Amino acid sequence: MPAGDRYDVIVVGFGAAGAAAAIEAADRGARVLVLDRGYGGGATAYSGGIVYAGAGTPEQQAGGYADSVDGMRAYLAQEVGDAVRAETLTRFCEESPAMIEWLKAQGVGFRGDAVPSYKTSYPTDDHYLYYSGNEKAHPYVTEAHPAPRGHRVLAPGMSSGRILFERLRDSALAKGVRFIPLAQVHKLIQADDGRVTGVCYRVLDPAGRRARQHRVVSKATGKLGTWMPGVVAGAVQRAERLRVSASREAQAHAGAVILAAGGFVHNRQWMTRYAPEFSKISPLGTVGDDGAGIQLGLDAGGKTDKMGNVTAWRFLSPPSAFLEGLTVGADGRRIANEDLYGATHGDVLMRAFGGTGWAIYDAATWRKIRTQIKEQTQVFQRLQLWYLLTIGHKKADTIEGLAAKNGIDSYGLRRTVDEYNHGIRSGAGDPARKDASLCPPMDRGPFYSIDISADSSLFYPIPGLTLGGLVVDEDTGAVVHRNGGTVAGLYAAGRNAVGVCSNSYVSGLSIADCVFSGRRAGAASVGL
Repeated sequence: MPAGDRYDVIVVGFGAAGAAAAIEAADRGARVLVLDRGYGGGATAYSGGIVYAGAGTPEQQAGGYADSVDGMRAYLAQEVGDAVRAETLTRFCEESPAMIEWLKAQGVGFRGDAVPSYKTSYPTDDHYLYYSGNEKAHPYVTEAHPAPRGHRVLAPGMSSGRILFERLRDSALAKGVRFIPLAQVHKLIQADDGRVTGVCYRVLDPAGRRARQHRVVSKATGKLGTWMPGVVAGAVQRAERLRVSASREAQAHAGAVILAAGGFVHNRQWMTRYAPEFSKISPLGTVGDDGAGIQLGLDAGGKTDKMGNVTAWRFLSPPSAFLEGLTVGADGRRIANEDLYGATHGDVLMRAFGGTGWAIYDAATWRKIRTQIKEQTQVFQRLQLWYLLTIGHKKADTIEGLAAKNGIDSYGLRRTVDEYNHGIRSGAGDPARKDASLCPPMDRGPFYSIDISADSSLFYPIPGLTLGGLVVDEDTGAVVHRNGGTVAGLYAAGRNAVGVCSNSYVSGLSIADCVFSGRRAGAASVGL
């Protein structure tokens, strides 16, 4: 590419945030260039394709579920905290139904639905609307009327994320957006007054031999590398060496640059610096989630916040009977009510229990788990269940025996079980306030345990991603300068920026924030 190529807007990163930004800018007449380190899609394409939306979407209405801006805001206020201003959260909720309609206009499909009758971390293909967060769990349910807001993109199995990105990509390209893959931006071009006017990047010729080799390796390792990166780490590193060694230098210039290049969970140095308690989690994302986009913003004068906030997912269900057990730490203490969303429960596990814990079940619940597999799980979930129900658990005739096999404090575990059983039998309820429908007594052996620790097994990891990033003006997405004001010509979106989900994560909230913040930056970047 010639050094003088000129655009109105350059977008760095082509996941949900980058695609939304590019589409919004193109719709306003801008000439848009998108550069992506890979082939586009980012973590979005490997996700479950859940979009968190409410306040009365057509899909909610079709399923017979009432929701409102006030109801959605009341719930999300508990999750979002001080991540964004109250005005920004209100706008996010008010615009939520329109966001779904905007996605539909790009070709993304959704379906109004009755939600599953059981709690799940990801629904089967019979359902495309579900409670994807803590809406029905204590203490959240005490502050807001629950409504299902997990809108799953219409696609079978775990292809929803890929379909979501492909629809956004195709829409962007149809609107004239130029996309260059295998192009890693390593420097922002700034004028003497600090205004960002372009980018320097290294690009691999997609027609070359090394690019073809890179494509083969990337395709073979993509999905597995997202969920179990340790298995394919060597191949991924080889692909990166191929890309870097054959890349050439190029430049592009524009009136505005939007950073949308993902988080930094693959940057081990930053993870150690900002979130050392999460060092044992399995990084969830692509190789591009190494903080490079955030670093570009810092180099230009920006500042960061919420960098220690990481979402770590220890999902217990499906099947839903897995929620009927008790989760405990090494001292036998209860971790939290098990019907909390997996990332919420995982955050307590990682921060308060050092990432070490077990789920405990009695014989009746263990049998119930097996009966629910066919109706409540996807095929990909059954592979992990096979591991847990065959070799990935321990068994003992007594609670004390189970404690000894796992190295759990026997007295502490016995006390936790007794307190739980007393609450159930006395009518007082579970001391941890788990929903009563998930609280059978735990009193008949044999008893079973699953190690839910962060480093329990390669086949049962705790995946996670980072939530912090560049501080942005919440009205425009412009990157805030560390010395005051904003960095002229520079914007950030998605996990490059602090946003709605930067304090707490529930399924679909990151993608929803990517669309929300991406569209905001795309519109502001062209001055409309």
